[in-house]
Amino acid sequence: MIKGKVWKFGNDISTDHIAPGRYFHLRTNLPELAKHVLEDARDDFPQKVEKGDLITAGRNFGLGSSREHAPRIMKLAGISCVVAKNFARIFYRNSINVGLPLVELKEADEINEGDILEINLENGILKDITRNKEYRFKPLPEFILKIIEMGGIENYIKKYGDYFKE
Repeated sequence: MIKGKVWKFGNDISTDHIAPGRYFHLRTNLPELAKHVLEDARDDFPQKVEKGDLITAGRNFGLGSSREHAPRIMKLAGISCVVAKNFARIFYRNSINVGLPLVELKEADEINEGDILEINLENGILKDITRNKEYRFKPLPEFILKIIEMGGIENYIKKYGDYFKE
C-alpha cells in the first residue's frame, strides 16, 4: 500500500523537466541532481517535496530522451508513485527498472493537488482519501510488482538471476 500527498502536474512533462539538461554534469552524483528534480516544471518542487509524496499528471509523462536518471532522482527526492493518464514507454520501463511505481489512470486529472491518496498496486485500487473517491486501474503484473518490491531490477536480478521466478 502506498499513501501520500499529491503534487499535480499537467500534460507532456518531459525527462528534461524532470532532470534539467543544464545539470547533466551531475549525472554521476544523483543525490545532488535530485535537488533539481522537476524544477523546470515547477521551481518550488525540489525544496518542498517530502518523502512519500506522489505525483499526478496528464498525458505523456516522461516523454523525451531515455534519461535513466530521471526516475532515479524522482525516487531519491522521495516520490513514492506517479499517477498519470499515460506514460512515455521508455520512461515507464526505466521507472519500473529503478523500482518507482507508476499507475496509468484515465481520471488522473480529477485528482487535486494536496489530496491524500492510498494506492493498492496489486488490486488496482486508488483511493482519494481527501475526496472520499475510489478509482480502479489495471493492476500491475506480478513480475513488475516483484521488481518494485525489491527496489528495482538490479536487486531482482541479484536475487533471482535473469528471469522471473515465483
